[in-house]
Amino acid sequence: MAEAGAELRLVTARLLLRVLDRGASLSRLLPAGLAALAPRDRPLAQALLYGTLRRYHRYRPLLDRYLRRPPRPRDRLVAALLLIGFEQLAALDVPAHAAVHATVAAARLGGFPWAAGLVNAVLRRFQREGRETLERLAREDEEVAWNHPRWLIERLRADWPDHWQAILAGNDAPPPLVLRVNRTRSTPDAYRERLAASGIEARTLPAYPDALWLPDPVPVERLPGFESGLCSVQDGAAQLAAPLLDPQPGERVLDACAAPGGKTAHLLEKQPRLGHLLALDREAHRAREIERTLARLGLRAELRVADAGRPEAWWDGTPFDRILLDAPCSATGVIRRHPDIKVLRRATDLERLTETQDRLLEALWPLLRPGGRLLYCTCSVLRCENQARIAAFLARHPEARALPPRHPDGLTDATGMQMLPVRNPDRAPAPDGFYHALIEKEPQA
Repeated sequence: MAEAGAELRLVTARLLLRVLDRGASLSRLLPAGLAALAPRDRPLAQALLYGTLRRYHRYRPLLDRYLRRPPRPRDRLVAALLLIGFEQLAALDVPAHAAVHATVAAARLGGFPWAAGLVNAVLRRFQREGRETLERLAREDEEVAWNHPRWLIERLRADWPDHWQAILAGNDAPPPLVLRVNRTRSTPDAYRERLAASGIEARTLPAYPDALWLPDPVPVERLPGFESGLCSVQDGAAQLAAPLLDPQPGERVLDACAAPGGKTAHLLEKQPRLGHLLALDREAHRAREIERTLARLGLRAELRVADAGRPEAWWDGTPFDRILLDAPCSATGVIRRHPDIKVLRRATDLERLTETQDRLLEALWPLLRPGGRLLYCTCSVLRCENQARIAAFLARHPEARALPPRHPDGLTDATGMQMLPVRNPDRAPAPDGFYHALIEKEPQA
């Protein structure tokens, strides 16, 4: 039993290192990474990974405090084991003796028998004085206090002086499980009744007409009819894209950066009589995700593996009536769902991302017919990727007119609407951080 616990922690520490040292995405690592573990062990391994990454900026300084010297590159696995040890003792419902014993055993199992005593000593010390140490570090270090990288704290403070603290707190809150009901097969009320018959409570979200919220999340395998396409998992903020774009019967629609296909599917669910929908993604494995999403939901669209920013390679010359550009971005609005973003993203990434966003806008705008509409959206809360990009685009294109959306959970300005991962006291849950800008091309005289 102890050996099984050691293996769980060793696998978890190795996966953690692939994120911290190699920049791997946690969502891509997990399916194959947890396959080596018994099914009963996978939930704890996943909780350890998400929790350690969520609180990484709180735990990382403890290594400096408790170790005499920084771990050598070849000893980084020992540091990863200590980090997941801190998470077990500070945040998870794991008996302290079991957590320490299994983590020490993982060091031996991983080929570091010399580190067993070190791991035991550090975790026992954290068990005795960890709370006080973290409180002291929080007074000394803003990164520890707010549990975010300093560059992001500074950006949010500058961009959202009235909301930055709430955004940081929202990023560390558990993400809600929100469903989108497939309107071609059911309705929110009917599916809510089906959930209730399965013992699952769901609540409607009036500001998001296709959504249901599960106060007590369950695995998707427990959702009745999920595999047959009755619903999808999609946050309310992302569910606004399809109704804001509002495609009409017979129109040609482009979903320019479509993977994993949630918004593509919602467009088809909202308007089953579309004339044509082309969904693009530049990576073949991500295009296959779109294909699987549509197949599960019983929907069809044309899929292509192509770079939306190079339309000469794929466009047939016929203008589109509607274009959805869900642009590559920092993903700083969905940190609560992907805590690895806090350790993967760098301030230096923003220049590259904003250049890509401008390139995509300029490449796709000529493909839109006069009188057509383009919806630009990101899952970012940074103004440089959102308001600044659209303001610059409008300045370059006098034929473009902004139609700023409005929503009870949104903050609207002249360029578009920003949603923040901050709970409105009148409603629950808080939406993901999302930005929407709807732009209309002036009709020809």
